[in-house]
Amino acid sequence: MLSGVALGATLYSFAIELADMDRGVYETLDVKAARHPSETEEALITRVLAYCREFADGIGFSPGVSTPDEPAIFVRDLTGALRAWIDIGAPDAARIHKARKSADRVAVYTSRDPKQMLANWAGERIHKAESIDVFSFDPAMIAALVGRLERRMAFSLSVSDAHLYAAFGDATIDGAIQRHPIVV
Repeated sequence: MLSGVALGATLYSFAIELADMDRGVYETLDVKAARHPSETEEALITRVLAYCREFADGIGFSPGVSTPDEPAIFVRDLTGALRAWIDIGAPDAARIHKARKSADRVAVYTSRDPKQMLANWAGERIHKAESIDVFSFDPAMIAALVGRLERRMAFSLSVSDAHLYAAFGDATIDGAIQRHPIVV
């Protein structure tokens, strides 16, 4: 074993046929996502699903853990201005406050119960908190997708009435998307 050698990120490639009926978005996506050694497989899947849910012109992933002041996923306009800040996991209130001051749209996606995160935000100063979207994916769906995770994956992803359907050749995995209000 080599000591002092940094482990590199692992690149995953997802070919996704997206049909988001809730937003009227129908696209063929070639998503390349680097997974840092400190990122769990659940976080990677959550990040990829959030990318699909937020897909728009100008979307991209930040460089990763080396840029903690950047969103996990961003949407920029043609001038480079930040339009949307999308975070994954359980960011703290100060980060979300900064995010909402930096972008018109802020959303947080998690595969865990967000109650603790939202409780930590209670009473904290968060700019325009009522306009921030917090979503959780069904943990059973995330676990099933992690069970199928490969470095190269192809599947269809349909979104209808806040429900996701990931279709593979031999199976369909589905789960709900829950929206959680912020009370500050």
